[in-house]
Amino acid sequence: MKEQTKKNAYDAFIGEAKAYFRLLAFAERAEEEEVPQIALLFRAIAEAERVHATRHMNLLKEIIVKDTDTNLMKSFKKEQSISQNEYPEFLRIAEEEGEKAAALAFSHARDAEGYHAKLYEKAIYDVIKDKVSEYHVCQVCGYVTDKKAPDACPVCGAPKEKFKTVSP
Repeated sequence: MKEQTKKNAYDAFIGEAKAYFRLLAFAERAEEEEVPQIALLFRAIAEAERVHATRHMNLLKEIIVKDTDTNLMKSFKKEQSISQNEYPEFLRIAEEEGEKAAALAFSHARDAEGYHAKLYEKAIYDVIKDKVSEYHVCQVCGYVTDKKAPDACPVCGAPKEKFKTVSP
C-alpha cells in the first residue's frame, strides 16, 4: 500500500473507532433521557462505524499485524511505555489542574496497564501458547488477571461482581 493511502486508512480506522465509542455514549445518554428510538439510532450507527473501522483495519493488517511473537513483544513494550510514561504525565497534569475524576481514571488506567504488561511478559517468557485459560477483566478500571477473579480489584477495589470473564 502506498504511503498516503496507508496513512488515510489508518486515520480512517482511528476516526471510525472513536465514532463507535462516542455514539455508544450518545446512546447511553439518550436512554437516560428516555428517548429510546434515538438511543437505538445511535447504537445502529455505532455498529455501522464498527464495520467501517474493521474494514479499514483489514486494509492495514498486512502492515500492522505481524506474527504472534512480534505482536506479543510489541504489545508488551507499548503497555510498559503507556504505564510508565504517558499515564503518569496525564495524572500529573490532572492533579495540577484539580481534575480529581480524570486523575482517578488515569491512575487506575496506569496501574491496570502495568498489569497488562506483566501478562504479556508472562506470555512471552512462560510460553503459554499451548495453554488455554480464561481471563477476568474489571469493568471499572480495566485490570486483567489470568487467575480467579479477586474478591476486590487490586487497582480500584471494585467487587468480584464487576469482573467480566473472557473465555475460549
